Amino acid sequence: MHLSRQEASEAVADLGWRYLLGNLRTCVPVPSMDHAAEVSAIAVDACGPRADAHLSVDLRPRRVVLTLQTAEVADLTRTDLDLARRVSAALERAGARTGADTDDGAGGAPRAVQMLEIAVDALHPERIRPFWKAVLGYVCEPGHDGPRDPLVDPLGQGPAVWFQQMEHPRPQRNRIHFDVCVPHDEARSRLRAALGAGGVLVADERAPAFWVLADTEGNEVCVTTWQNRDSPARS
Repeated sequence: MHLSRQEASEAVADLGWRYLLGNLRTCVPVPSMDHAAEVSAIAVDACGPRADAHLSVDLRPRRVVLTLQTAEVADLTRTDLDLARRVSAALERAGARTGADTDDGAGGAPRAVQMLEIAVDALHPERIRPFWKAVLGYVCEPGHDGPRDPLVDPLGQGPAVWFQQMEHPRPQRNRIHFDVCVPHDEARSRLRAALGAGGVLVADERAPAFWVLADTEGNEVCVTTWQNRDSPARS
């Protein structure tokens, strides 16, 4: 059974997992790649035979990012919630913890998990979507092959690309923008940081689903969360 956004977010909040774009995601700080491999092995073992169909792991020298999603439907089910609990408990027994902020080792501000999408505004999404699918080497998510559905990297290396319906041509406005999906309780601090760095608030009518920001030359980016996402419009 598919889960609502709010149900998924509330179910894992105390475990240090976050709901982002149909995924549960968490970050585990580690001191080395050896420890990263150990954390990965613990997570895989906790998921058991269901790991292949639900768990993804990104190992880095300072962190391990764990993602859960039911691959068959490209969405969350109750199995993913159960696995999140199992993984968090197994890591806690091993002295690690899910949900901690980490830094990049290069002086960047510590932050938790996020996901990035690229949105393309289009008058005819069904006409251009095949081009982007081919040129990027992307695929459709299982069960999501409509003209506005995201295209995804089958290797998980690049951000998803999706297509926003335009009603009228906008030749003087940029038509490709980033969507930065952040945990709902981190959105406002990200907004403050962006505005403090010279950004401009373009629109907030759909907040907290998304805020539209721009740099000083008008290039736009949306800071998005899972909240208030049940209406048909997207960012």
